[in-house]
Amino acid sequence: MISIESMQFLGATNFSLPVLATTAETADSSLVVAAVLLSLVVIYLASKLGGELSNRFGLPPVLGELVGGVVVGVSFLHLLVFPEAGADSSSSVIISFLETTAGLSPDAADAVFAAQSEVISVLAELGVIILLFEIGLESNLKDLMAVGIQATIVAVVGVVVPFTAGTAGLMILFGIPAVPAIFAGAALTATSIGITSKVLSELGRLNSKEGQIILGAAVIDDVLGIIVLAVVASLAKDGAVDVGKVVYLIVSASAFLVGAIALGNLFNKSFVAIVNQLKTRGELIIPAFIFAFMMAYIASVIQLEAILGAFAAGLVLEETDKRKELQKQIIPIADMLVPIFFVTVGAKTDLGVLNPAIPSNREGLIMATFLIGVAILGKVVTGFSVFGQPQINRLAIGVGMIPRGEVGLVFLGIGSNIGILSKPLEAAIIMMVILTTFLAPPWLRFVFPEPTTVLADSDQLVLNSSSQSALAIESPGAKMSTSDDGKTSEPNPSSSEGK
Repeated sequence: MISIESMQFLGATNFSLPVLATTAETADSSLVVAAVLLSLVVIYLASKLGGELSNRFGLPPVLGELVGGVVVGVSFLHLLVFPEAGADSSSSVIISFLETTAGLSPDAADAVFAAQSEVISVLAELGVIILLFEIGLESNLKDLMAVGIQATIVAVVGVVVPFTAGTAGLMILFGIPAVPAIFAGAALTATSIGITSKVLSELGRLNSKEGQIILGAAVIDDVLGIIVLAVVASLAKDGAVDVGKVVYLIVSASAFLVGAIALGNLFNKSFVAIVNQLKTRGELIIPAFIFAFMMAYIASVIQLEAILGAFAAGLVLEETDKRKELQKQIIPIADMLVPIFFVTVGAKTDLGVLNPAIPSNREGLIMATFLIGVAILGKVVTGFSVFGQPQINRLAIGVGMIPRGEVGLVFLGIGSNIGILSKPLEAAIIMMVILTTFLAPPWLRFVFPEPTTVLADSDQLVLNSSSQSALAIESPGAKMSTSDDGKTSEPNPSSSEGK
C-alpha cells in the first residue's frame, strides 16, 4: 500500500495540518464522535456478516469483508462514503441520520463529514499497520531469506511484464499518449500485500514455501512500486525524471530492510530483558507496539511505507522467545482494527464505472478488458519464473501476486490529481483494480486446495505404549508408518503389522 507520506513526497497531495485544524475547529466534536461510532457500527456489521457468508461458501472471510464494504459504500447503500471517492456530506446516510436525530445543522454537516472520514481513514491505516505487524510475527525471517532470490525474481518479473505490456498495448492498440499510457502501466505493477497476506494466513499457507515467496515478493514489489511511482509522477509533472529522487528511494529502501534484519540480532535479547522487568498490565503488548510504531514511523520518514516498517518489526520480534505469547495477545487487537481497513477499501470502490449504459463507460470497458487481462497474466507468469523448485505450486505464487487493492487506487488518485488521465482510462484502471482485488481471494482458495485428511474413519492409529508416539497407521486400502517427528512414509514390507 502506498502511504500518505509517499504521496506527499511526490507532491501529489495537499495534506496539511492547518486544514485539519480548521476542520476540527468548525466541527462539533461530539457529533464527530457520534458519526465515527455509527461508522464503526456499519463497518463491523458489514465485516462480520460478509465474513460469515463468505465462510459459509468456502471462501476466505476477507473477500466477504471487501464485498460487505462495497454494499455499505459508495456503490450501493451510501452508509460509508469518503470525499476521495467523490462523495460529499449530502450523499452520506450517516450524516443525514445525524441531521435528523442529533440536531446536526446543514451548515456544519460538511465539517463533521470531513472529520469523520479522516478519522475512519486513519483507523483503516492503523488497521493495515497492525495487520502487517501480525503477519511479520507469523513469518520467519530465515525462511524469507531462504527464498530471497526467488522472491526478488518474482517481484521484478511482476513489475516489468505488466508495466511493459500495459504501456505498449495502450499506445499501440488504443492510441493513448505516452505519458498517460506509462502511468496506467505503472498502476499494473504493485501488489496489495495486505489482501494477499490476509488470505494466505486464513488458508494456513503463510509459512509454506509458496507463501513465503509471495510475501517476500510482495514486500519487494511494494518498494519497487514506490520507486516506479516516483519516476512516473516526475515524468508526468515535469516531463523529466528526477534521478536524485529515484536513487534516494533505492538506497533508503535497501538500507532500511538490511538494517531491520541486522537489528533483529541485536534487539531480541534486549526486548525480552525489558519485558521481563515490567510488572504492570500490558507489559508485553505495549513495548511491542512501541517498537512496531517506531519502525513504521522511520519507514514513513525515509519515504517508504509505514506498513513495511511494521512488517519488519514483526519479523524482528518473531525471533524472540515471546513470539507465541505476543501472537496471542495481538489477535483481539487485529480483530478490532483490521476489518476497518478491508471494509473501507470496499466502500471506496465505485461499481458505477461498470455500467455500460453510460456512454462514457463503454470505451473504458474495452480498455478495462485489456488492462484486466494484462494485470492477471502479468502476475501469473511470475510464478513460472521460479527455478530450482520442482515441487512448488507456481500457479499459486502467480495468483497470490494478482490483487492491486488500494495500491492501484493510489496510483489512480495521483494520476487524477496531476490531470493526465482521461475519464475512460480512469474507469479502466478502476475496473482493473476492482476485479483483481475481488478475484484473487477465491482463486487463491482454488489453487491452494484443502489438505487431504490423513486419517479416515476406518483408519487405526497404533501408538507406542511407552512414548505415545504414532508408529503405524492401518487402513483397509493402504498402510502408512509414522515416525516420532511426524513424517510419514510407505511401510517396509518386511516389517510386521502392529509395530
